Amino acid sequence: MDLEKIEGLVKIIENSSLKQFTYKEGDFKITMSKLDHPPVVTAGVPYSSAFGDLSEAKGSSLGETEEEEKLFITSPIVGTFYSASAPDVPAYVKVGDKVKSGQTVCILEAMKLMNEIQCEWDCEIEAVLVSNEQKVEYGQPLFRVKRL
Repeated sequence: MDLEKIEGLVKIIENSSLKQFTYKEGDFKITMSKLDHPPVVTAGVPYSSAFGDLSEAKGSSLGETEEEEKLFITSPIVGTFYSASAPDVPAYVKVGDKVKSGQTVCILEAMKLMNEIQCEWDCEIEAVLVSNEQKVEYGQPLFRVKRL
């Protein structure tokens, strides 16, 4: 999904009486709401399905099944990554944390909207792949996780 489509969805919500809106396209899912708290966006796409088979890029059959099992929480939108809700608050997750399905893992700011990114499955955070306040692209891996 490109930025123009996301902007269009935001305008639909702003100019309507809808309280909540969910849009799903393939592995991409975005939920927007006009509530007292920020909209919630869920993201969870196996890296291989979003960007092709990594084992082909590596050109090696060693570790091929291991690479296919790796999962990534990817950015569903273009924006700025925030690891916590405020500068003086601890990060939502860190390496080694066990995350439950639906748990917030970070915030992405896009068009002055703070979007909570939630995990779609129970997992363990293996690596945080971006730094706080870093600009991220659509589909960019944010966290490497291991499914529990």
